[in-house]
Amino acid sequence: MTKIPYSPVILVAEDESAIRTNLKLLLESEGYQVREAADGEQAARLLQDPDVALCLLDLKMPVLDGMEVLRGHADRVEETPIIVLTAYGGSAAAIEAMKLGAYDYLTKPFDFDEVLFSIRRALKQRSLVAQVQALSREEDRRDAGPTDATEEELVGRSGAMLQVFKTIGRVAPTHEPVLIVGESGTGKELVAAAIHKNSSRAAQPFIKVNSAALSPALLESELFGHEKGAFTGAVARRIGRFEQANGGTLFLDEIGELDVDLQAKLLRVLQSGQFQRVGGEETLQVDVRVLAATNRDLPARIAEGRFREDLFYRLNVVTIELPPLRQRRDDIPLLAEHILGKLARKYDWPSLALSPQALAHLSARDWPGNVRELQNVLARAAILVRGRVIGIEDLQAPTTDSRSESATGSLLLRDILAETERRVIRQALEQEKWNRTRAARLLGISRRQLFDKIRQYGLQEGS
Repeated sequence: MTKIPYSPVILVAEDESAIRTNLKLLLESEGYQVREAADGEQAARLLQDPDVALCLLDLKMPVLDGMEVLRGHADRVEETPIIVLTAYGGSAAAIEAMKLGAYDYLTKPFDFDEVLFSIRRALKQRSLVAQVQALSREEDRRDAGPTDATEEELVGRSGAMLQVFKTIGRVAPTHEPVLIVGESGTGKELVAAAIHKNSSRAAQPFIKVNSAALSPALLESELFGHEKGAFTGAVARRIGRFEQANGGTLFLDEIGELDVDLQAKLLRVLQSGQFQRVGGEETLQVDVRVLAATNRDLPARIAEGRFREDLFYRLNVVTIELPPLRQRRDDIPLLAEHILGKLARKYDWPSLALSPQALAHLSARDWPGNVRELQNVLARAAILVRGRVIGIEDLQAPTTDSRSESATGSLLLRDILAETERRVIRQALEQEKWNRTRAARLLGISRRQLFDKIRQYGLQEGS
């Protein structure tokens, strides 16, 4: 492998000596200089050295944890990029790390090729922004307390989900609209909640509206409110959801079902922040961030004349696409553990566990209902199980096994092609014993394209 033409200093902040030593040997073999820190306090001190070009930072360290180190370094992350290393698979840490300016977020056990790839990209970006003033950070986010483990949160450690967490971390501090797309049950509302929670609007209202739950007339009143006497049954003035969300965030779920006439009024609010209550003449001004979600193919609905193209582009400033559960099977054990832990805390039950056979059964299923279906299956099993270990017999009836679900699963061409691509890439990786360079050559694509596909499909060696 070609050596780099200069020798940047990389700080390896990791409390596990074996991992630290392996990273040191790897980096030195690539021509980098290496400094080591075995705890967070030492890492924070070494990060003050202007010779340090980049830091590999473990989140869980003694004396001072990695998140505190990152928080203290947040105003200099463009001068000295930080790549976070962690064994934790929850979304809160990934979102917080990316919001504080971490360049990348890698989970253990990590692939050394991926580490080197991320380092090279971070150093290249550092050289491009060396003369640019570091982006300002919100002081109130520096003082944020620890995440409540009982709160609803996104969970995953697959490459696809890490990309979701990173995007949330980057987009949350802004005020732009976000379009969240994905199949039913993938967690679109959780993404919206995470964006709001990690934004400067977190202390303000987070209002949710299901665009498919009401008729167009009622939905217009729900969104914009109405004046007394505006229509039959309007016996008093009603404050709409936009007014209720003023200063905060409005989450419009099922946006693809919105009536075309109502879409024009929504577009006006997005462009100007102005609207009128139904039956009213007063023009109201609000400051609301709009997050929208859909499981529909909006470009197809535009072609059918059922969705406004100008509204689509106004909403589609940033798109977050949630992968279906069948494309991130590696997350199923982590999700199952998280769901069972929540159930045990909710009902004050003893801790629950899955037998190896039950876990294998869950991991093999296609889950057309995605995470929501997994939650329902595990809730049913937890209620009916006799004991603390859920066996395969405590799960769904045999008629709903993976074979029957496959028969009723998605027939969309893009899903079939994606699954085929995933299998071919995995086959190539396994054939080349997970050597990325040889696998990319076998597939006829670049290493960067292969890394992107590995992240997209959440592929991991041995899974």
